Amino acid sequence: MGDYLALGEFPATRLRRMRQSVFSRKIMQEHHLSTHDLIMPLFVQEGKQMQTAIDSMPGCFRLSLDHVLAEVETLVQLGIPAIALFPVIPKEKKSQLAEEAYNPQGLIPSSIRSIKQHFPEMGIFCDVALDPYTLSGHDGLMNEAGTDVDNDRTIDILIQQALVQAEAGTDVIAPSDMMDGRIGAIREALEKHGFPSVKILSYAAKYASAFYGPFRDAVGSASQLGKANKHTYQMDPANTNEALREVALDLKEGADMVMIKPGMPYLDVVQRVKETFRVPTLVYQVSGEYSMLKRAVTEGILSEQAIVESLLCFKRAGADAIITYFAKDVAILLTSKMR
Repeated sequence: MGDYLALGEFPATRLRRMRQSVFSRKIMQEHHLSTHDLIMPLFVQEGKQMQTAIDSMPGCFRLSLDHVLAEVETLVQLGIPAIALFPVIPKEKKSQLAEEAYNPQGLIPSSIRSIKQHFPEMGIFCDVALDPYTLSGHDGLMNEAGTDVDNDRTIDILIQQALVQAEAGTDVIAPSDMMDGRIGAIREALEKHGFPSVKILSYAAKYASAFYGPFRDAVGSASQLGKANKHTYQMDPANTNEALREVALDLKEGADMVMIKPGMPYLDVVQRVKETFRVPTLVYQVSGEYSMLKRAVTEGILSEQAIVESLLCFKRAGADAIITYFAKDVAILLTSKMR
């Protein structure tokens, strides 16, 4: 112990002293997780009294609107401030041009109106992308050759989709498509059509990740996508500097918040984005992350504390809020500890 420590000489400095008692550990805890940090994703399907299990996401379900409303009531009671809606569109309503994405009477606009009628205080994030609606399973319209997504034609549809959601009463438009220029185009359209208060959460750093598989099963786009990939518009998992460029552009175009997706494998990106821009930064603990942890906990390999630890990692990296399928379960855990 001949070396001097940064804060003093042993034994004057014993960092374990502050770890010895519960109260002192609480005093020095640097990051905290609360229900206010959590956003719950919900998969909405057509019909009534429908609750369909998602095999690749144990404990998650596709819900008809009546079940969604019951779930939202529980989330309100738990203090979860917001939900993120994702549609499950039947195959017969999918098309090459994704017309159902901007149907004013479609599944998502109808769900928004009903949720706001019953629970006006619940914040609603709405995904803006075309993969649930296209025959290709891609986030945009295909070009004439069918070889890639047509960026600019896709933006025209995304604008219509965003306006329909705003008209229905959503609080946050969340473009997850990764088309170049879509944030500025959507912001301009929202301003022009009288929705200046609708917020934009840009999926600014969305990676072409293998962790999305269960989600694609949940919304029914996996079979449409087949063996194709999204490498021409989602980011290379090897890149971080590119993420900073994406975030900078989206903020310049009018994004109010930015998203990093997936979550835990990209904590370094979360930290770089937060430290560089100091803006509201969200992270998505995606379906693959959820399913791995859920199965490990269910099989007794890990304890439930591993779930809470994973969310604390996001807070430590700089996330202001977390979209996670564990939101309700963790809120129950946190609430029980407060009693």
